[in-house]
Amino acid sequence: MFVISYLVTLVFILISVGFVTLLERKVLGYIQLRKGPNSVGFMGLLQPFSDGIKLFFKEQTYPYMSNFLIYYLCPVFMLFLSFLLWVLFPQVINVYNFDYGFLFFMCCTGMGVYGVMLSGWSSNSKYALLGGLRAVAQTISYEVSMTLIMLCYFLFIFSYNFLDFMIYQFFWFLLFSIPLFFCWLSSCLAETNRSPFDFAEGESELVSGFNVEYSGAGFSFIFLSEYMNIIFMSFLTVVIFLGGDFVSFFFYIKVVLVIFWFIWVRGTLPRFRYDKLMYLTWSVFLPMSLNYYLFFSMFLLFMMMDY
Repeated sequence: MFVISYLVTLVFILISVGFVTLLERKVLGYIQLRKGPNSVGFMGLLQPFSDGIKLFFKEQTYPYMSNFLIYYLCPVFMLFLSFLLWVLFPQVINVYNFDYGFLFFMCCTGMGVYGVMLSGWSSNSKYALLGGLRAVAQTISYEVSMTLIMLCYFLFIFSYNFLDFMIYQFFWFLLFSIPLFFCWLSSCLAETNRSPFDFAEGESELVSGFNVEYSGAGFSFIFLSEYMNIIFMSFLTVVIFLGGDFVSFFFYIKVVLVIFWFIWVRGTLPRFRYDKLMYLTWSVFLPMSLNYYLFFSMFLLFMMMDY
């Protein structure tokens, strides 16, 4: 039953990725005062399937000087890591329940760096390598502050299990730490390489970043991996900050609203300068998350001493 439920979850996630891309194109279209996709199917609803079929049937090109085996396997590795993250989906029955889900999450996101780095390096293109280096520096930097922010909230549930957020979160954790919530949202944008932190894919100077030499199925695997990570980070935001009650219908409405926020930011904000991005995490997010961590741990310690 575990395997069947996990496979069903993955099928729905892959379908949802297609419709998130449609939502993104629609929202960006309306932000720019145009319609977005509206020809293929009713209101453009079949556009994701059309795009997917087109991508998978396109010719797969290989740079002559590339390190072929690594170049070929990197997109598959990135997609596999994104699939692996969804084992953490905290269902109550029929799914393997992680007691150390937080540590598993950090291991998977840490491994994701290697996929980006190796896909940029194995292409043997200086533009792909530059994009890969930028993405690696950005991801590693923001992982530090993101880990500390998550630790602040795991203090309150006394375990590393995401399932416990539903049990212990009587009111939204967002309400008593709004600055930390905004730090978390910014870290999510940087972790998923989204605008205004999309330096790995700085179109104006790097064409398309680490995936510039990929086409066809290889490109679509990287694309799927990126959007699956966006959906997972949105899901995690709702679990940790906005109630975590994943057996209710409103949980999924909140997830969609957070995904909408990801898209809205892309349509609104210009790209940062790279040194400002690094300054933000090391000089703002890291000290703030450390201070919050010390404050929360001392607060809980005094509470326990009182009892």
